[in-house]
Amino acid sequence: MVDNRAHIDEKYKWDLTSVFASDQDWETEYQNLAEAIKQAQGLSGRLAQSAHDLLVVTQTYLNLARRLEKVYVYASMKNDQDTTLATYQELAAKATSLSAKYSQVFAFYEPEVLALGESRFAEFLQEEPQLSTYEHFFDELFSQQAHVLSQEKEELLANAQEVLGAAAETYEILDNADVSFPSVLNEEGVEVELTHGNFITLMESKDRRVRQEAYKAYYSIYQQFQHTYAKTLATTVKSHNFSAKVRHYSSARQAAMEANHIPQAVYETLLETVHKYLPLLQRYMKVRQEILGLDDLRMYDVYTPLSRLDMTYSYEEAKAKAKQVLSIFGPAYEERVDQTLTQRWIDVEANKGKRSGAYSGGAYDTNAFILLNWQDTLDNLYTLVHEMGHSTHSTFTRENQPYVYGDYSIFLAEIASTTNENIMTETMLKEAKTDKERFALLNYYLDSFKGTVFRQAQFAEFEQAIHVADAKGEVLTSQYLNGLYADLNQTYYGLAKKDNPEIQYEWARIPHFYYNFYVYQYATGFAAASYLAEKIVHGDQTDKDRYLDYLKAGSSAYPLEVIVKAGVDMTQPDYLEAAFQVFAKRLEELEFLVKKGVHKD
Repeated sequence: MVDNRAHIDEKYKWDLTSVFASDQDWETEYQNLAEAIKQAQGLSGRLAQSAHDLLVVTQTYLNLARRLEKVYVYASMKNDQDTTLATYQELAAKATSLSAKYSQVFAFYEPEVLALGESRFAEFLQEEPQLSTYEHFFDELFSQQAHVLSQEKEELLANAQEVLGAAAETYEILDNADVSFPSVLNEEGVEVELTHGNFITLMESKDRRVRQEAYKAYYSIYQQFQHTYAKTLATTVKSHNFSAKVRHYSSARQAAMEANHIPQAVYETLLETVHKYLPLLQRYMKVRQEILGLDDLRMYDVYTPLSRLDMTYSYEEAKAKAKQVLSIFGPAYEERVDQTLTQRWIDVEANKGKRSGAYSGGAYDTNAFILLNWQDTLDNLYTLVHEMGHSTHSTFTRENQPYVYGDYSIFLAEIASTTNENIMTETMLKEAKTDKERFALLNYYLDSFKGTVFRQAQFAEFEQAIHVADAKGEVLTSQYLNGLYADLNQTYYGLAKKDNPEIQYEWARIPHFYYNFYVYQYATGFAAASYLAEKIVHGDQTDKDRYLDYLKAGSSAYPLEVIVKAGVDMTQPDYLEAAFQVFAKRLEELEFLVKKGVHKD
């Protein structure tokens, strides 16, 4: 067996022995857990017999989930560090299979709780005080009562899930495995085959020829297969609308958002406020055109960095910078950052077979690990503080909440990570020694904001429009989707669709349209983070304490109630308005630096 990680210093590898001391220990727990899950089959039908039975069944349900998470995390992370090893491929597959078995065994749990009813639960609560720990947990289950069907219908829908999700799976296979892209010449004149992975890199090229060729070649494939992509997306939209209708929701969006207890006002407020500030995005496009010295700006020009300054950081430099910047939260946060950086919670370096990208992961009973593939870039510095935000959020939550509330919703997750990014920007702008440094940092921030708030809101608007159109009986042909997307893109960027014909096919490459009203959360999260970072940097201790209260809350309350602890009401436009004011202020400074000629060599 080839060890693809032998060359890496131990201190740059995460220490998974803190989860299980050895693969054998994992195997032992796996076998014990499999047996315990099998034994739990006998709990079906007992839940409503008494308050004590409800407590015992619930505790068993959650305790087995807790053990399963730990088993799954070890197997998946071992596999992620080197996906070429059959040993850990097998462990990951076994963990996934056991997870499915657990879901099968406890399929009775939610229907039986709902059959019990709120009034009977209230009686049980009086009889068994220990149930009070789970009061919010049960409240969440009961909140879905109106949308849960009879057991027979639920079983029918459960059996249909594979069919209903088949179009999304077909899209994934088509887009990731079957479709291949042409080759183009890079900046050095070397022929490279286009991939999803290198497309954005080529879009960031300083050479406009490279950007244009890569752009046209890439979208030529989506043009070629537009009808197939339209069918997979249209079928997925139909399945979302069907499921919502069957469960008595007024729309697919309502169904998706209510599942996370987010009012639709959050979505509407986002789109309304973004539209109000589209002139800012279009102004940034004009500045971009001026800096690049172009007579006309095209969509293949919107990703290339405007700064020529190459800001580099070694991992050790990045660690020091992260510690310094994040110390603003106070000693409790600082202590947990130090723990993450010094106790081998982070897998730093790239190696053959390692999963690409970066993430923060772990379970309630493990450390909040981080996977990186380190490169000495400014972007990787931001990645480190981003993932540190997730990990510290997880650590605070697990320290302050019981297992039942020891996690948090996706809606809240991105706020903690992106707040760190925004604080990094605030700090680095304050420390910048030259105009060129300030220019590079402002460009990085404005591009991040553009890509996360404006662009994801554009996606959210498109997603909403196609679900409404399908519900009204419109046929989502490629022609319909192309036209809708081209119009939206023109509205957002102010760049004429006739000059950017390829952009009409962009919808076909966006996987988020298959995620059932997921993508808007990137935009709301970034905006909330921008707002909070401003308060933390320029506010007082109370602002920092309130933020830590949010990090500690986990899922002990509904998401909007949790983020209110940090001082953000996401049903109102205030946080969005504040975020756009920061964008406007930084755009103004960039414009000032351009007038000074800072962007020139």
